[in-house]
Amino acid sequence: MAHESSSFRTDVFIDWCPGCGNFGILMALQGALEDLGLEPHRVVLVSGIGCSGKTPHFVNAYGVHTLHGRLLPYAIGIKLANPDLEVIAVGGDGDGLGIGAGHFLSAGRRNVDVTYLLHNNGVYGLTKGQASPTLRLGVRTKSLARANINNALNPVATALISGYTFVARGYAFDFRHLKDLIKKGIRHRGMSLIEILQPCPTYNDITTKEWYGGEDRRDPETGRPRPRIYKLEEEGFDPEVRDPDEAMEKLLRALSKSYEWGDRIPIGVFYKNEQSTYEERIAERLPSYFERPPARQRLSDERGVPLVDLRSLLEEFRVF
Repeated sequence: MAHESSSFRTDVFIDWCPGCGNFGILMALQGALEDLGLEPHRVVLVSGIGCSGKTPHFVNAYGVHTLHGRLLPYAIGIKLANPDLEVIAVGGDGDGLGIGAGHFLSAGRRNVDVTYLLHNNGVYGLTKGQASPTLRLGVRTKSLARANINNALNPVATALISGYTFVARGYAFDFRHLKDLIKKGIRHRGMSLIEILQPCPTYNDITTKEWYGGEDRRDPETGRPRPRIYKLEEEGFDPEVRDPDEAMEKLLRALSKSYEWGDRIPIGVFYKNEQSTYEERIAERLPSYFERPPARQRLSDERGVPLVDLRSLLEEFRVF
């Protein structure tokens, strides 16, 4: 493999199920960090609960394994405390779009320079396969007594209408394409979402690797499978907003594409629109923010006496 000696690998035993899409996501993430030339001590991974929550254990960088649904507040807090760090949030569809849905929406409003990798397999894998918020109405996976009776949330569409300035979708078993998407998301200045279609071989027996690959609908003449997944960039789709006047047009096109499912499922970049980040807006009020962010300030002396008077900072953010 290309990254056998990656400086982002650890010796921790990886205990995901054989055939899990998380292996491809982990390889793509480690490869992206390596290709970007990032230093491990400058990278922080923040995760929530579930199988995806174990990712920081397997990456040689700083990591925080947080509470159920709270990975985004942690990630945003870390980035605002030290804007020099590359902060990557890694979480599942149940964690991020169930109990964490409110944080998902607010993260788009703020546009902090954080990259969010959202694993989407339609189930709560670690807790035995209950339906997650992304499982479609009427679908019955192997752990459900009856078909799902809730409509599904669309992660890409939800991110678009929430204000994320980079929105993409990848596939766990297309390692090179996913690695490229992660690199683009990290390079993007602003809040990035990359939804990752991640087959769960243990609990989701519907949207399997074979289903995405079209094994169930082979061409009658050639006998070859007809994959459901296609790449947006191979069909000339342009996601980048270069002029404020075209922002709404590009947003509506991205929303339309995000609802394609079934016979054709797009992956790639849906929307890219660089705007001012939350950190830059803070610096407009506090000009010394980037030179002296909270992580570089001494909070107390040797005796533990506070050295920082927060009253002036609180005054800056007072709502009248």
